[in-house]
Amino acid sequence: MGRWEPGARERLQRAALELYVERGFEQTTVAEITNRAGLTERTFFRHFADKREVLFSGQDELLESCVNTIVGAPEATAPLDAVAEALQAISARFEERREFSRQRQTVIAANAGLQERELLKLAALASATADALRRRGVTEPTASLAAEAGVAVFKIAFERWIGEPGGRTLADVIQDSLDHLKAATAG
Repeated sequence: MGRWEPGARERLQRAALELYVERGFEQTTVAEITNRAGLTERTFFRHFADKREVLFSGQDELLESCVNTIVGAPEATAPLDAVAEALQAISARFEERREFSRQRQTVIAANAGLQERELLKLAALASATADALRRRGVTEPTASLAAEAGVAVFKIAFERWIGEPGGRTLADVIQDSLDHLKAATAG
């Protein structure tokens, strides 16, 4: 294959996920991933720092999108509503990759180290969200509470979404989860 053949990153992700599901994360090597993808190990490491990054790549873009949406929300937008807008904005990134997301979660659920990494990713999302709210002038503890609540909504909505066969969009499940949160906190 050509050295700069397009789609290498996606082929590596697809091959890695297939192998992780078939053989398990720990039992899969980078050499096996690149062999299945028809690429070299050098190409793999050009795209990913290690085999875990296949499952966690894109986090920086996700955080940036979330932060930009919160910071750019109209001034009168309540903190939790700004977080909700950010969650809705990032949900589109997952729609075309529903099956990938489902398989990814299966692999993560089977490996304690990957579960820990997923929790760190969610903590980074909460931190970035709280920082974005503070940039909007939201004070503590409101910024942290809204951020943590938003991450909890996202986590629960995401789990519900990948567990549903087809059906609703992630945006719909996020909105439903937000509605449940608001109902739970209504006086």
